[in-house]
Amino acid sequence: MGASQCSQTHPQKYKQYEDFADRTGFSLEQINNLHKRFRQLSDNTETISRENLENIPALANNPLRKQIIGAFFDKRNQHEEEVGSIQEIGFQQFLMVMSHFRPPGLKMTEEEKEAMRKEKLRFLFNMHDTDNDGTITVDEYRKVVEELMSNNDIGQEAAKAIADAAMLEVASINMPHMGPDDFYEGITFEHFEQILKGLEMESRMNVRFLDVDTSTMRCGKGK
Repeated sequence: MGASQCSQTHPQKYKQYEDFADRTGFSLEQINNLHKRFRQLSDNTETISRENLENIPALANNPLRKQIIGAFFDKRNQHEEEVGSIQEIGFQQFLMVMSHFRPPGLKMTEEEKEAMRKEKLRFLFNMHDTDNDGTITVDEYRKVVEELMSNNDIGQEAAKAIADAAMLEVASINMPHMGPDDFYEGITFEHFEQILKGLEMESRMNVRFLDVDTSTMRCGKGK
């Protein structure tokens, strides 16, 4: 349904979509398409639960399945100044999370692209900072490594060793003057930014597991 048709048939929905477009950068048509997918996932109810996302076949063998699903229910990803998690989300909350996966618009300024990049990095950081304390600890990082390697023939001790070695390398970069008895508390968001500084991710962080190809979703509102 195009924007003009939506405004003629559902004026109240059109007004709401306009507000969503201003907040997310999606066009009205994109929002309408995402709403259709939301209704499919929620079995035509007003909210989506974790169970709804857990039943998506494309997510079944994803090693980061737990983190991906958790990200949709993490208040930090709802563009709100809140922390913690919720049990169910409505369409607006779903849309706020999906907006993290938009590729940069063709007419975006460098400043806008940098802001988008930082937003995506913060989203990824939140996925790994599972206890909301602003730091990715060794234990949290170990869990991620173990899950990433869960489909490989590698034991838990080997995964632990790999995670510890990686964290030690990060510590040596971010805190080069650590003494032998110093304790590295973990990766802060500032450290996380430095680690991924050279990685081009603005157009690569897409979502296909929801049967929504965000790689083709250019920003709306002329961006």
